[in-house]
Amino acid sequence: MTLIEEIVARAQSQKQRIVLPEGTEERTLRAADRVLADGVAELILIGNPSEIEALAQKHGLKHIGKATILDPENYAKHEEYSQLLCELRKKKGMTIEEARLLARDPLYIGCLIIKSGEADGQLAGARNTTGNVLRPALQIIKTAPGISCVSGAMLLITEAKEFGENGVVVMGDVAVLPVPDAEQLATIAVSTARTAKAITGMEPRVAMLSFSTKGSAKHEVVDKVVEATRLAREMDPALQLDGELQADAALVPSVGESKAPGSTVAGHANVLVAPSLEVGNIGYKLVQRLGHATAIGPILQGIARPVNDLSRGCSVDDVYMMVAITANQAIAAKQA
Repeated sequence: MTLIEEIVARAQSQKQRIVLPEGTEERTLRAADRVLADGVAELILIGNPSEIEALAQKHGLKHIGKATILDPENYAKHEEYSQLLCELRKKKGMTIEEARLLARDPLYIGCLIIKSGEADGQLAGARNTTGNVLRPALQIIKTAPGISCVSGAMLLITEAKEFGENGVVVMGDVAVLPVPDAEQLATIAVSTARTAKAITGMEPRVAMLSFSTKGSAKHEVVDKVVEATRLAREMDPALQLDGELQADAALVPSVGESKAPGSTVAGHANVLVAPSLEVGNIGYKLVQRLGHATAIGPILQGIARPVNDLSRGCSVDDVYMMVAITANQAIAAKQA
């Protein structure tokens, strides 16, 4: 069984309730039909019911009727959710009138459903920007205990079986924080390790990447990685984590032994933490394009319950896979 098959099978075995706020978006609907046919998750589709039904008929989607469909303009819990949102945001000055307006926004409704305990995760972004997807998540669901920032991980599946975990590597941050400070970088490391465990089941071995290995170069950006390594160890003392390490020292056993002798991570890392978003984003795309790796994500991490963001150029397969990943994150969150 491939890793992708394992992720889908895990979702099928512990079915989660996932919200799709872009319920009238064609790729989302096509993916939802497959998700429901395969039993990957229970779905809540937010959108005009007549429009969803018409689109399902137009595209020959036979399983959409298995989903719960919520009309954002007319649903029973609108006032209840409005009151909840107003209470959550009252210190920021939100009025009940403002809350009632936002409680008709599908992205807010989805997060309010999750906050109320009636769903386990949300996936959007085929029509919305990352900022629009994240805003209600941070306002309503907030970050997980002990986590100070949201970041994004990428699952990379390669044919280079000698690296990572049989060719599988998880890399962060590739999506959110342009220039994290040491504390944020430590948080990214811990979050990415948890994502790797939740999605792949592997025991994380985390490398804090730099252009230096164990003091081979001196620079303030290296100092940041060294400090982040110390802080990450304090956050999770049981985590296998080491730094600072160059990429080859992190991945290649002979280089790791030479440059960082005695390290349990060097040469054997399966989780890579980039020192900045620039490095992470460029790095994963080089692996994807030049190395022909399968790149799945970004997988948002650090939120108390999973909320994931699609690329607006996503495919039906992307949406399907990210539903399964969101379900896996939800399963792990309940076990934490």
